[in-house]
Amino acid sequence: MTEITRLFDFPYYQLKHYNIPDALVTKYNGVWVKTSTEEYIAKANAVSRALLRMGIQKEDKIALISTNNRTEWNIMDIGILQTGAQTIPIYPTISETDYEYILNHSGSIYCVVSDIEVLQKINLVRANLPNLKEVFSFDEIEDCKNWKELLVLGEDQGNQDQVEERKNSIKSEDLATIIYTSGTTGKPKGVMLSHKNIVSNVLSSTSKIPFEKGKGRAMSFLPICHIFERMVLYLFQYYGVSIHFGESIEKISDNIKEVKPTVMTCVPRLIEKVYDKIYSKGLELTGIKRKLFFWAVDLGLRYEPYGTNGFWYEFQLKIARKLIFSKWKEGLGGHLNLLVSGSAALQPRLARVFAAAEMPIVEGYGLTETSPVIAVNDMRNFGFKVGTVGKLIDNVEVKIAEDGEILCKGPNVMMGYFKDEALTKEALAGGYFHTGDIGEIDSEGFLKITDRKKEMFKTSGGKYISPQLLENAMKQSRFIEQIMVIGDGQKMPAAFIQPNFEFIREWEKLHKIPVDNTNAEIVSNPKVIERIKEEIDILNEKFGNWEKIKRFELTPDVWSISGGHLTPTLKLKRKIVMEKYKNLFDKIYG
Repeated sequence: MTEITRLFDFPYYQLKHYNIPDALVTKYNGVWVKTSTEEYIAKANAVSRALLRMGIQKEDKIALISTNNRTEWNIMDIGILQTGAQTIPIYPTISETDYEYILNHSGSIYCVVSDIEVLQKINLVRANLPNLKEVFSFDEIEDCKNWKELLVLGEDQGNQDQVEERKNSIKSEDLATIIYTSGTTGKPKGVMLSHKNIVSNVLSSTSKIPFEKGKGRAMSFLPICHIFERMVLYLFQYYGVSIHFGESIEKISDNIKEVKPTVMTCVPRLIEKVYDKIYSKGLELTGIKRKLFFWAVDLGLRYEPYGTNGFWYEFQLKIARKLIFSKWKEGLGGHLNLLVSGSAALQPRLARVFAAAEMPIVEGYGLTETSPVIAVNDMRNFGFKVGTVGKLIDNVEVKIAEDGEILCKGPNVMMGYFKDEALTKEALAGGYFHTGDIGEIDSEGFLKITDRKKEMFKTSGGKYISPQLLENAMKQSRFIEQIMVIGDGQKMPAAFIQPNFEFIREWEKLHKIPVDNTNAEIVSNPKVIERIKEEIDILNEKFGNWEKIKRFELTPDVWSISGGHLTPTLKLKRKIVMEKYKNLFDKIYG
C-alpha cells in the first residue's frame, strides 16, 4: 500500500505488478486501439518532459475538457500531475459562460479539449480568458494545436531527470486537482482534492470491490471529469483491470456487446433505461414465453440476498436464471458480474431484479468533497442490503447530527473550496464535513440516505416533506421519466412531471388509442393524464396522507442538461425547473 501515495503512482504500480497489454483501450475509426501499461507511462513521461520545457511550474493549472472518456485524457492527467501542476477537469456539457468562470477562477494557463464542439465554446469566450496561453486538442482540428505536439516536444529524454526531481518533490498532501461541482444553484464551487484525499479513498475502497487482480475488463463511459468515475479508473489501474472507453452514451449498448465487460460504473437513470428496454421486449412476447418472462420478473422483484427467501424461492430463482435472466446477461455482453452505481438513489426494485439476474448493482454513496466514497455495498460477507448505500469504507468515520445530517471525517475529506475560506469553514465546522444529506445508520451498520437537507420543505400545515423519497418512488412508474415534487409553504405537495414519451406512444399503440405525434399532444391527452393519475394514486399508498402528491402537471419538454433542468450528474436543478414552470405552479396552487 505504501507504494502508492500520489495519483501518478498508480500506473507505475500496475507496471510492476501486472504490466498488461490493454491498460487503456479506445475506439478510433471503428477499431479498438490498445495502449499497454508501458506505453501509458512512456507517453505520460513525454507529456511531463514537454510541459517542463514549456516552463510549467508546480501549482500551475491545466484544464481538461473531453466529450467522451479516452486514453489521451488519462495520459494527460498523469503527465500533468507528475510536474506538480494541477488538473482542472471540466464538464463538456456546461455553457460557455461557465467555462469562462471556471477557467478564470482556477487561473488555468493551458486547456486541452477533445473536439471541435468544445473548442468552439472556448473560442466564444477566449477574449475574456487573460490567463489562457494556449489550447490543445485530442482530435485533429484545423488552426488548433494538437496534443501530439506535446509528445513530439517531449520525445527527447534529456530532461527526464528533471521530471524525476519534480515527481520526488510532490508530497501526498499536495493539491492534485480542483473539481468544480456542477451545483444545483449558484456558481460552481472549486473542490480542492489532494493526492492523499483520492489515493486514500481508492485504497480504502479496495476491500469492498471483488476484483480478481490482473484480470477483468471495465467499460468506462460516465464523465471522467466527475470524481466518481475518475476514482474508479484509478481503482481499476490498481487492480490491473483493462479499461475500455465507451464511444458515447448512444453507442454504449453496442460497445458493451463488443467489449463484453466484467464490470462497469453506472447511474440509476441508465439502469432504469436498460430495465425498461428489457421489459418492453417482454411485452412483445406471447404465450408460454411471455408467462415465463413475467414470472421471472416477479420473482426478481422479490429477491433478498443470502437465501433469506428460503429453499423454494432459491430453487425457482435457479430456473429463472437459466431460462430468462441468462438472456438478460447475454444482452449486456454475457460477462457482466458487477455494476457500481452512484450519483443518485437507486430504486430498490432495480437492485433486487439485477441481483436476481446475477448482475448485482452495488450502490455507493459519497460527494466530490469526500473523494468521493463514504460507503458502498459489497455482495460478500453479508455486506449488501437493498435500500441502503452499504457500510462505511475503511478509515472513514460518519456520525449523524441531531437534525439527521450525515457528517464525515477521514483522509478522503477535501482540503477546502478554492478561494473560498468562509464556505470552507462552514462546510468543515467542528472537524467534520457537513454533507447536506439526511440519513441514518441501522443496527447492522448500513447507511441509508433519506433526503437532501436543503431540499426538504414544510407544507403550510407544518408537516415536513422529503421530495427525493417521493420522487424515487414515483419514478418506478414507466409512465414517468422525470418528476419534481413541490409545495414549500403550500397546503399540499404537488409535482411537475415529464412523462416517458417513448413508452406512452407504445402504450397508446398497444391499447389502440390514436398515437399522439407531439409531446404537447401527449401532455394534454385526457387518457394519458388519467393513466398517470392512476399510477400516482397507487404509489401514493406508501406515504402518509400529508405526504401524498395531490395534484400534478405534465410538461411537454424533455428535461435535459442542455435545457438547464439537470446538472451534468443528472440531478434536478430545482430552482431553474421552478422558474421554467412558474405558470404550472400558479395553475396548481392558484
